[in-house]
Amino acid sequence: MENSQEQETAVLVAVSIDKTTDFKMSEYLAELQFLAQTVGVDTLKSFTQRAEYPNPRTYIGQGKLKEVADYVEKNNVDCAIFDDELSAHQFKNIQDALKCKILDRTNLILDIFAKRAQTAHAKTQVELAQYQYLLPRLAGMWTHLERQKGGIGMRGPGEKEIETDRRIVRDRIARLKEQLQIIDKQKNVQRQNRGKLVRVALVGYTNVGKSTLMNLWSKSEVFAENKLFATLDTTVRKVVVKNLPFLLSDTVGFIRKLPKNLFESFKSTLDEVRESDILLIVTDISHPNFEEQMQTVNETLAEITQERKSVFYVFNKTDNYSYTPKDADDLTEKTMENYSLQELEEYIKIKYSPSAPCIFISAKKKTGIDTLKEMVYTEALKIHTERYPYDDLLYQL
Repeated sequence: MENSQEQETAVLVAVSIDKTTDFKMSEYLAELQFLAQTVGVDTLKSFTQRAEYPNPRTYIGQGKLKEVADYVEKNNVDCAIFDDELSAHQFKNIQDALKCKILDRTNLILDIFAKRAQTAHAKTQVELAQYQYLLPRLAGMWTHLERQKGGIGMRGPGEKEIETDRRIVRDRIARLKEQLQIIDKQKNVQRQNRGKLVRVALVGYTNVGKSTLMNLWSKSEVFAENKLFATLDTTVRKVVVKNLPFLLSDTVGFIRKLPKNLFESFKSTLDEVRESDILLIVTDISHPNFEEQMQTVNETLAEITQERKSVFYVFNKTDNYSYTPKDADDLTEKTMENYSLQELEEYIKIKYSPSAPCIFISAKKKTGIDTLKEMVYTEALKIHTERYPYDDLLYQL
């Protein structure tokens, strides 16, 4: 059997910053492993090193790098995946040491996006982000690109192969940006054609159940799967609650250390978030690190838009929540892992309700959905009546 038909194997490599707890580090590695699993890579082993900051030359120290290299050689590992974006210098030094394929977190996420992209729009967005990532790393990753344009006089006198490759990539980036500008204009026209209906956007960390909620609410069939970034293209559906129509959009999920290139490439997709009136920030309450995921989402939203919007915190997957009750004779302080679902809901309300209403649901079990609809309806009606002050009687029931 040829190796190309076998599942690729990988080792994971991460630097644990001094303030990062062991629990958080295990969660980070679990997420990186989930990313690898999403592209079909089998993880054999994880390597971590505690440090103040990643080594500027090799990401990890020389001793740890040799430990990884020995394992890679002994077990014939196909690739090493690093939990941070590597510089071109780091990439080359690590590749020289490990003698295997090197992937960093950004490259891995971009590869997932490339596999998930279905429409011409999404494919163009992903391709632009890939080329922007590739350009500064050309010298270390390969020595030649297949020329997309040739003929006499196309290469300057004395121009090196790598310089030609860089020119090809820059030209491709310029063309992709032009294509996206055209697409952005088309998307903007589409949004304008929708009129002034109230817009509600589902946002949140990847794989928290946004698409499942979208399908349940709008009775559509948006692709939903227990994998990261199942949704790339924003889906917009017209929804009617108590005779009040509004637009509901399902957006691409966010993630820790989301590549900056994706913000520019997915501008038109993120515009759905910018132009929405109400944000439903969906969170997987069953995830042990859900609060950090919420922080990542809020930080990402702050980068996308500075406009003040109506926000609801929607805590999903209550049916999947589990906890470890404390023994009666255990006198240690109770931690989050010991909270029952009711206790956790009380904790969340005290902490987050002052900034936004909190709703607890299970999209899978269809619990709490009516409460969510009622709360969104009340807010959407308020926005609608402000927008159309003489039309409010139509929607009073």
